[in-house]
Amino acid sequence: MKNDELKKIVKEKYSEIAAQSKRQNETSCCGATGCCGVDYTIFSEKYGHLDGYNPDADLGLGCGLPTEFAHIKEGDTVVDLGSGAGNDCFIARAIVGEKGRVIGIDMTEAMIKKAKENATKLGFINVEFRLGDIEKMPLTSNVADVVVSNCVLNLVPDKEKAFSEIFRILKPGGHLSVSDVVIEGELHDAIKTAAELYAGCVSGAIQTSLYLKIMEEAGLKNIKIQKKKAIQLPDEILKKYMSTEQIKEYRDSNTGVFSITVYAEKQSCCCNCNC
Repeated sequence: MKNDELKKIVKEKYSEIAAQSKRQNETSCCGATGCCGVDYTIFSEKYGHLDGYNPDADLGLGCGLPTEFAHIKEGDTVVDLGSGAGNDCFIARAIVGEKGRVIGIDMTEAMIKKAKENATKLGFINVEFRLGDIEKMPLTSNVADVVVSNCVLNLVPDKEKAFSEIFRILKPGGHLSVSDVVIEGELHDAIKTAAELYAGCVSGAIQTSLYLKIMEEAGLKNIKIQKKKAIQLPDEILKKYMSTEQIKEYRDSNTGVFSITVYAEKQSCCCNCNC
């Protein structure tokens, strides 16, 4: 599929999700009731122990806890990519305090509306949400101390552009912590081409080594995996796309789907140059 078609799939699916509760979303693998028809939450992590957690903003869509690993400080400007209903933004706000600033970016109008409603209910004036594409962010350069993202960048068709934009908006000396889905080995073609599994974060995933290489080629330094967790795709899901024999072949292969949280830095300039 072309990039615009993939974006349309994601936008439609997450517009549907925005209209649902976390409980509804947790009854399927892809984050929206009816996506896969299976009662599994195979990606999401528990947020309840983190300061700033607001249940209304948690739709159970993440695959990690990037804000927990992001080394956010009081007074920082934090940008959350694919901010959804505002979950990671509100946790980041609890750390940056009133002197800091949090900006959420999402390409789905319904998610932006939901996030703004949540921020209004909480009375936050230093958390804002902007409609925009991660491949071309509505932000000036060198604005963010920290960039976070939770299970979103794998959905972006042009990851090179996405990480180039992240590098652009980071301040020199700034850093990112992103949670995402990656693969090791080769996914079966039936999984790769499944549109709803793309929206569910699986078929849009790329090899771990390539993911890290794209980050490096964007100019990011000191790249390290902070956390890694294997994701087990249930047979009930795979049966929608593969035969029993193909599933066994997949299980016996070295292919694995993983959630990773990755840290990287935009190094400070050492001179008066645009390095």
